[in-house]
Amino acid sequence: MSFTVDQRRSVTLLAFCQALLLTNSVILMAVNALTGFMLADNKFLATLPAMTYVIGGAMSAMPAAAYMRERGRRRGFMLGSLLAMVGAVICALAVMAKSFWGVCLGTFFIGCYNASGGFYRFAAADAVAGADKARAISLVLAGGIVGGLIGPESSKLTKDWLPVTYAGTYLSLVGFAIAALALQSRLTLPAVSVDHNDAPARPLREIIRQPKLIVAVVAAAFGYGVMNLLMVATPLAMSFCGHPFKEGVFVLEWHVFGMFAPSFFTGSLIKRFGALPIIVFGCLLNFATIAIDLSGTTVAHFWFGLFVLGVGWNFMYIGGTTLLTETYRPSERTRVQGFNDTVVFTTMAISSSSAGVLVNAEGWEIVNYTAAPFIAIALVAAVALALRSRRAAAAL
Repeated sequence: MSFTVDQRRSVTLLAFCQALLLTNSVILMAVNALTGFMLADNKFLATLPAMTYVIGGAMSAMPAAAYMRERGRRRGFMLGSLLAMVGAVICALAVMAKSFWGVCLGTFFIGCYNASGGFYRFAAADAVAGADKARAISLVLAGGIVGGLIGPESSKLTKDWLPVTYAGTYLSLVGFAIAALALQSRLTLPAVSVDHNDAPARPLREIIRQPKLIVAVVAAAFGYGVMNLLMVATPLAMSFCGHPFKEGVFVLEWHVFGMFAPSFFTGSLIKRFGALPIIVFGCLLNFATIAIDLSGTTVAHFWFGLFVLGVGWNFMYIGGTTLLTETYRPSERTRVQGFNDTVVFTTMAISSSSAGVLVNAEGWEIVNYTAAPFIAIALVAAVALALRSRRAAAAL
């Protein structure tokens, strides 16, 4: 099945919006922890700006879903871009004033933009039907490749724009948010309000007890949480190992490429093999990352480890998102999508706060050992559901 002209236009615009969202995210990946380390009196708090960025997403995911339900996806996306501009200006002024807590406040607002942008993939899924949902989701996420190219280069070019290091980098985010706002204003998407012909919505507590939904949320949340833990810790770990800033940016470029380049075929793989095998393979790639990270601390180790981590995240996240779309009725979608992203962002907030403490106090190896049990839980959950589904199919 192929997309209609309107579906293709929507998916393309959403992919460009995703590109700008990821440009924003990658720039913050590159500088948040380093800015925190530069400004914080207590160096254990170095990754707090990264954590408040994620907390902003966690706290706004459900309100964003509710707002989009009432006012539409387009208005929700545009509000997120406006909040990104506010946050970027606050961060730039805070860095100039050498205010650590001001940077934390600014990244909180930018996190709200990240939460609203997280619904791009769901908007793509809503715009198409049936088996093409996975393809639409993956193609939108593929837009992140552009962010992986622009973001690191932008962070290098803007690092010393203003008298205080990184202030210009934060200020540059305003321009990317304005571009996102322009694209979002062109979107034409299906309404997300309740159709009274739909089956009535079930209580959320009933919906989230479904084994398939539990596995979907665990795959997305633990895949993102582990990726975030290792990614946030990497710039600090590389700095402690004596690697220069430009090498850290190079590693992040390839990490983001690994995150989004597979999206051109992940949807097709899910359509052929199903979401659960793709989630399982993503978990195995995460274990491969840990093995690479523990084998050395050269630039090559950081580069290859984070690249493989990106691919593993892609399979777990798209697989989990696709699985999630099979668990709710149309009347339930915004609540379930908001719940899923709240769990994802909360997990990321915990991993962001842990990254700075672990890498400062215990070292890079402990960061990797900490990640392993969470991937193991996701792997066991996915395999158990696959076996249960196979037994159920055999009994028919």
